[in-house]
Amino acid sequence: MKSLVRPLVSVTTYRRWTFLLGGTAILVPYVLIYAGLLQIMGHADRQTADRVLESLVMLVVYIAISSAVAFIPAVRILSRTAAETLLGVRLPAETAEGMRSWRSRRRTAAWWVLHIGVGGGTGMLAVLALPLALFLLQTPYTGERIGREFLGRYSELPTWFTVALGLIVLPLVVYLGAGVGAVLARLAPALLGPSPADRLIQLERRAEQLIERNRLARELHDSIGHALTVTTLQAGAAVRLLDSDPEFARRALSAIEETGRTALEDLDHVLGLLREDPSARTPQRTLADAEALFEQTRSAGVEVRAEVGETGGIPPVVSREAYRILQEALTNVLRHAGKVPVDVRLGVRADGLELEVTNPVATAAATRSGGGSGLRGVRERVALLGGRFTAGSDGTRWRVHVTIPVVPLMELELQQQ
Repeated sequence: MKSLVRPLVSVTTYRRWTFLLGGTAILVPYVLIYAGLLQIMGHADRQTADRVLESLVMLVVYIAISSAVAFIPAVRILSRTAAETLLGVRLPAETAEGMRSWRSRRRTAAWWVLHIGVGGGTGMLAVLALPLALFLLQTPYTGERIGREFLGRYSELPTWFTVALGLIVLPLVVYLGAGVGAVLARLAPALLGPSPADRLIQLERRAEQLIERNRLARELHDSIGHALTVTTLQAGAAVRLLDSDPEFARRALSAIEETGRTALEDLDHVLGLLREDPSARTPQRTLADAEALFEQTRSAGVEVRAEVGETGGIPPVVSREAYRILQEALTNVLRHAGKVPVDVRLGVRADGLELEVTNPVATAAATRSGGGSGLRGVRERVALLGGRFTAGSDGTRWRVHVTIPVVPLMELELQQQ
C-alpha cells in the first residue's frame, strides 16, 4: 500500500513532473513550426495517402530540426544540470574534450528528442487531462450528460461514474509522470554521462595524478624522513654530552644545521613540483652524492662501511632513484636498529645496478617483518624501474638488496653509433 501511495506524495515525483513540463514548453514551438510547414505545403488539400506520406516526411524533418539544436555543447551542460536537479540522478564528471566530441553530441541529440518527445508529450497529456478531470467532476452541478453512440444506440454514462472517472484521472496523471520520469532518470547516465572513451581518459588522468602524488610522497618521506631521523639522533647525543664533551656537541649541532639546510632544499624542490614551478626543476641528488649521505649518517654515530664501484655511466633517472633507495635504507637502520655498523655495497654488475645494505639486528627484532611506508616506497621505486627488491632478516642481520637493470651510457652511445 505504501508503494502505491509513495509516488503521490513524493517530492521526487513532482520534481520530475517539472522536468517533463519543461520538455512540453520546448515542444510547443516545434509543434507550431511543424503545423506551419504542413499548412504551407497545402497538406489539408491532399489525398489521404499523400497526407500520411507528407506527415512522415515532415516528422523526420521535425526530429532533425529538434535534435540539431542539441549539437551545441552548451545544450549538453544545460541538459546535465536539469537532469541532476530535477530527475535526481548523479552524473559522473565529464571532461571538456568529452563534451565537445561528436559522440557526446549525438547522445545529447538522442536525449533531447526523448526530453521533448516523450517528456513533452507526457506533459501535453497532463495539460489535456487536468481540464478533462475538472469537467468530469463538475457534471453533477452542470447537469451535462456524457455518453456516446454505440451500435446505433446512444448510451449515457451515470453521474457517479463520471465523478469517479474524474477522481481517477488526477492520480493516473501523477503515476504517469512518476513512471516516465523514472525511465528518463535511468536513461540519463547512459546518454548524458561520460562515454567509455571519456571514462578511460579520466581513469588515465587519475592514474597519472596518483602516480605523481605517490612519487612526491616518496620524495618527502625519504628526504625529510632521513633528515629528521639524523637530526633527532644528533640532538639527543648533543644533549647527553653537552657538559662532558662540548666539542662533540658543537660538531653535532653543526651537523644538524647542515642536515636541516639539505632538508630545506629538498622540501623546496618538492613544493616547487607541487606548484609546477619551473625553477624547481633543479638537478636532484644522485649517487654522486652518496659519500655526503654516508658522512651525514656517520655524524649520527653510525659506522658506515661503504664499497662503492663506478656509477657514473648509469642513466640519471636510475641514479636519482638509487640514491633515494640508499637514503631510505640508511634511515631504516637508524630508526629500527640504532647505532650499529652498516655495510653498503654499490656498483654496476653484469645484470645491472646492484645495491646491498646490511646491518646486525637484535634477536627480538629479527623476527619482525618489514612493510612500512618506507619499504613500500622502495618497492614502488624498484618496480617502476623494472628491478628486483628483497628485504628481510636471516636471524642476525637485516639485508636490503636491490637490482635495477641499466644500460650504461657508454654502451648506449656505442649502440646508437
